[in-house]
Amino acid sequence: MTGKPIRFTNHARFEMSRRGIRLADVVAVIRHPGQVLPSVKGRRIYQSRIGPAGHMLLRVIVRERAQAYHVITAYKTSKISKYWRSP
Repeated sequence: MTGKPIRFTNHARFEMSRRGIRLADVVAVIRHPGQVLPSVKGRRIYQSRIGPAGHMLLRVIVRERAQAYHVITAYKTSKISKYWRSP
């Protein structure tokens, strides 16, 4: 999943700043996701466990195009069992 550029909407940048989410962490989740789930409006949710012992989940809402990944927003949650999908 490497190669394509990653672009951030103004909304995503604002929310990431407000929520204390680092740009490098979002890029890492997109490049090496723990899971990729379908979402509404043709978007996908890239998510990975983060933090000490993986107690948090970083979810990144992405519109994937042929030329680039467009990050819509990102957020952290401790409700892993709510969002993590078992194979």
